[in-house]
Amino acid sequence: MVVLLRLGRGCVFDLGVSLCCGQVFRWELVGDWWWGVVGDGVWRVRQVGDRLEFENVEEERVREYFGLNVDLPRILREIGKDEYARKAVEAFKGLRILRQDPWECLVSYVCATYKGIPAIKKMLFELSRRFGHKIMFENRTFYAFPTAEKLARASMNRLAECGLGYRARYVRETARKVHDEHVNLESLRKAGYDDAQKELLEFPGVGPKVADCVLLFSLEKLEAFPVDVWVRRVILRHYAQHFPDKFINKISEEKSLSNSEYATLSLWGRKYFGKHAGYAQEYMYHYERTR
Repeated sequence: MVVLLRLGRGCVFDLGVSLCCGQVFRWELVGDWWWGVVGDGVWRVRQVGDRLEFENVEEERVREYFGLNVDLPRILREIGKDEYARKAVEAFKGLRILRQDPWECLVSYVCATYKGIPAIKKMLFELSRRFGHKIMFENRTFYAFPTAEKLARASMNRLAECGLGYRARYVRETARKVHDEHVNLESLRKAGYDDAQKELLEFPGVGPKVADCVLLFSLEKLEAFPVDVWVRRVILRHYAQHFPDKFINKISEEKSLSNSEYATLSLWGRKYFGKHAGYAQEYMYHYERTR
C-alpha cells in the first residue's frame, strides 16, 4: 500500500538529488519511482512536489533514513558562508544527508576507494547477489546486503569475482574483525567524532577519507568533512587563501594527499563550516562534480 507524506512548508527536500549525489549506491530510478534495498526490505519511493509517496516501509523509518527531522533551512544558512558555498546550496537545495546502515556504508566506502560510482554500484550489487539473501517484491528479485559473517567466510576468489580487486582482502578482513570481535558499529553513534574516527581507522582498508564518509553518511557525525579529489579541487580553486602558499603548491602537485595533508584540509572544513560541515562538503562535492 502506498503511503502519502506531506513534507510541509519548512521541510525542504529533493529526493532525486539526495539519492544520486554520490552518498549511497543501491538505489535505482524506474520511471518516476526510486527503488532501494534498505536493511531487509525493499522500498519504493517517489516525490511529487511537496508530497513523498512510499511503499513497504513505515513513515518514521522514512523520516529517519532521509534525514527529514533535520532543520535543513537552518543548516543551509549556516554553511552558506561565502559566494561559492551559497551557489552550491542554491543549485541543490533539498539535498539531505542520509542515515545509512553503518555496516553496509563501511563496506561500500572500502570498495569505493579509487573507483567511480558506476563501478561501485556494480561491486555492491555483485556482493549482494552472491552473498546476501534474496528478497522478492512486486515480482522483482532484490538482494539484502550480506552480513559480516557471510563476507568473513567468503573465499578470496569469490570476492574477487565481484570485481573488488585488491579491495577483496580489505573487505574480508574488515568483515572478520566485525564478526569475530562482535563489533557494534551502531554504538559509534554515541561516541564523539574523534573517538568514532579512531575506532573506524582500526579496520583494514579504512583511511581518514573512508572513515569520514562512514561517520557522515551513517553515524550522524554531521561535522565530518571528507576530502576527495573533487573537494580538494574546490579548496584549491576557492579557498586557497586560507592556507600557506607552500602547502597549496604542494598539494596542487601531488596525485594523492598524505594523512597529515588530509587532516589539515578536513580540520579546516570542520572549523570553517562548523558543526554541519558535512553538509557543506556534500553540496560542494556534488556542485563541483556536476558542473
